[in-house]
Parts: sequence; C-alpha cells; structure tokens
Amino acid sequence: MGFFDQLKTQASAVTTNLQTQVSKFKNKEFAEGTMAMCALIAAADGSIDASERQKTTALIVSNETLKIFPPDELKTKFDFYCNKLSADFDFGRIEAIQAIGKLKSKPDQARAVIQIGVIIGGADGNFDANEKKAVRDACQAVNIPPGDFGV
Repeated sequence: MGFFDQLKTQASAVTTNLQTQVSKFKNKEFAEGTMAMCALIAAADGSIDASERQKTTALIVSNETLKIFPPDELKTKFDFYCNKLSADFDFGRIEAIQAIGKLKSKPDQARAVIQIGVIIGGADGNFDANEKKAVRDACQAVNIPPGDFGV
C-alpha cells in the first residue's frame, strides 16, 4: 500500500472516530474553536484569498463531523475569524488561538479541534509547513504535544 493510500485510510479512521466524539461536544466553545482552527489553516500562509476561503467553507459545511452544528452558524464563525486574520494577521491569529485555548480544560474537545485542523490542512493533498505550524500553535494553546498529531 502506497503512502497516500495509507494516509487516506488513516484520515478516514480519524474522521469516523471524530464523528463519534464530536456528537458529545455540541457547545459554543467547541464550535468557536473549530472555526478558529479552520480559519488559521486557511490563513496559514499569511493571507486568505477568496478561492481558499470558499474551498474551506465548502469543506466545513460538507464535513460529516461538523453536521451537528447549523451550517450557517459555522460559516458565520468561520467568516468572523477569516475577517480578523485578513484585517490584521497577527492580531487575528492571537484571537483565533485564544478561542482554541478556551478548550484547554476540555482535552477531548481540544484534541478533536486539532484533528479537524489536520484534516482541513491535508484536504488538498498538501499539508504544508505553514499549516503544520498553525496546528503546532493550536496544540501549544491547549497543552497538547504537537507530536501527538505528527507535527
């Protein structure tokens, strides 16, 4: 089995596990943290172009794991963090990391947010260095070793 086939198999297993976990996490902090993580991944290279934003939005609303939340609510939260990151990347990054950091006392939820970030980052087949750094930053915000996610 090739590397990419193994990666797809692992991603599928993670997604199935996440669907089970996320159904327990239907709360505001989890939704906020998840959308902040998605925005961080979308802006990982320092900017978010319209097509990147659109593709990430499509991934969010089509993701089985996130179907426990109303899609328009997720889109609103995602747009909020994208707008913050676009207006002032450094300040927006801090705000997004703070939203993720609110899950520090809820390690299961924090891990699920990080896993969603990894899935979104790898959705285009290229989990690049900037996206990995965004995941590492989120891990540090919730005191989870980045190595747990291979970053």
